[in-house]
Amino acid sequence: MNDFSPFVSVIVPVYNHAEHLKLCLAALARQTYPKNCYEVIVIDNGSDDAENIKKIVNQFTQTCFTSESTPGSYAARNQGLSIAKGEIIAFTDADCIPNHNWLEKGVENLQKVPNCGLVAGKIELFFQNMVQPTPVELYESITAFPQEKLLAEKHGGATANIFTFKKVFDRVGKFNNTLKSNGDLEWGYRVYQQGYPQIYAEDVRVLHPARTSWKQLYFRSIRLAAGSYDRQLQQTSSKLQKQLIFLINLSKNLVPPVMFIINSWRNTQLSGFNQKLQVCLAMFFVRYVTALEIIKLQLGSVSARI
Repeated sequence: MNDFSPFVSVIVPVYNHAEHLKLCLAALARQTYPKNCYEVIVIDNGSDDAENIKKIVNQFTQTCFTSESTPGSYAARNQGLSIAKGEIIAFTDADCIPNHNWLEKGVENLQKVPNCGLVAGKIELFFQNMVQPTPVELYESITAFPQEKLLAEKHGGATANIFTFKKVFDRVGKFNNTLKSNGDLEWGYRVYQQGYPQIYAEDVRVLHPARTSWKQLYFRSIRLAAGSYDRQLQQTSSKLQKQLIFLINLSKNLVPPVMFIINSWRNTQLSGFNQKLQVCLAMFFVRYVTALEIIKLQLGSVSARI
């Protein structure tokens, strides 16, 4: 890359992840992409210690700080978009660590496909202890952030690692900030509907810590369940269709995950009976937590920011 490289705006929402944010910004400061050709925009979304977040941001010369009071990462990303200067927009999360050539490879992949709508990059998970991963870490290692699969089946990707052009937002609109989760997939599907090509790029990489505890997995399951359910309900105004959506989602999560169990037992990433059993138990946990959340939402509960 050279000084004629397109200007990139990197958008990073943050909510109470000060220490992770520092690692993320340090990785972004070490990019192989020309230093005068990108900016990093950090959007605080109501952190308990916003001043500390701001102090961390001020340590990095290419990074600017702004805030968004509306709860939710998609509202924060929209705020970042409103001040972004780049013709290319890159998204990552505060707890991610982008590879040293992340920007270079992201821009390269975006430009090589005519009229490209988005590039979804690889999200690699890492454990706190690689020798003794927890059951939750093992579960995440085979289920979390399947970018290539999401792109093929849902026509979107997780905003932990996405590149696009600002003009794409001008055409399809910004993120739906009423969603607490799945807003990236909803936006990606709009990009797909407009006929833009979408590609998965294995060499556009970020690291992401796997969740370690049952509590973290519980909260993630609630957030994802609510985001997916809210998104489906927003697509119809028919009471009958909404009731059908409820029944389909509930039954899908109450049925034992037979194929998942079979695939887990065949998975060569998992070592021995204990690991396979732990992963299967985690799937049962996620399924029933999700089912309970869907029932709560159907009874009038409102999806919460977690």
